[in-house]
Amino acid sequence: MSESPDIATLAAALADPARAAMVTRLMDGRARTVTELGAASGLTKPSASEHATKLVAAGLLKADRQGRHKYLALASPEVAHLIEGMMALAGTKPSRLPLPGPRDPAMREARLCYNHLAGALGVQLYESLSTRGFLVHRSNGLDLSPEGRSFCLALGLSTTDLSPTPPPLCRDCLDWSERHSHLGGRLGRLLLARIEAMGWLQRREGSRALTVTPKGRRAFPLAFPQPSLSKDICLTA
Repeated sequence: MSESPDIATLAAALADPARAAMVTRLMDGRARTVTELGAASGLTKPSASEHATKLVAAGLLKADRQGRHKYLALASPEVAHLIEGMMALAGTKPSRLPLPGPRDPAMREARLCYNHLAGALGVQLYESLSTRGFLVHRSNGLDLSPEGRSFCLALGLSTTDLSPTPPPLCRDCLDWSERHSHLGGRLGRLLLARIEAMGWLQRREGSRALTVTPKGRRAFPLAFPQPSLSKDICLTA
């Protein structure tokens, strides 16, 4: 058999419902102890520890020890991108729920996808930047146009923020509830951080949902206006 990526081993690590729940619990970008993950997933500490070891071995989680505690987090943004895409695909299966994704309206409107903005507002941001030509959809991936760079600088990002250094500046991320792309990559993280710094969104303790402040209700639609009914995006060679 020819050599190929070991998809089966990676898939097996997520095939257990308890491990899938643990990984999903870390999609807010925070690190948690084995005990905390076990409690959130309905597992005893020994069982949670066993599952966590398998997830670390598969490269899905990373473990950092501080003092007596070992903290677990998603291994990379690429893992978060994979999990969000799987959540979106899982939601396309027949279900009693009328809508895919979370039931909580706040989660559907604005939530964390690891370190960037997801939900209806995340998709609005992505489509607003796209239709104004700030994001360029090339055949080899997503890029920031010169106009988009000027917009980001005016919003408060720096030239260092927008430098062409790893990880990728822009990337598509399929939204769990909206079934459209939202903005991931370094720019997605930077824009969310800037939006939070301006007081438009606030994090909630113990939840991926983000609170839209009164200031955000006014300012977000001005910075990222809803695109027109035509959402066709032309690919640039």
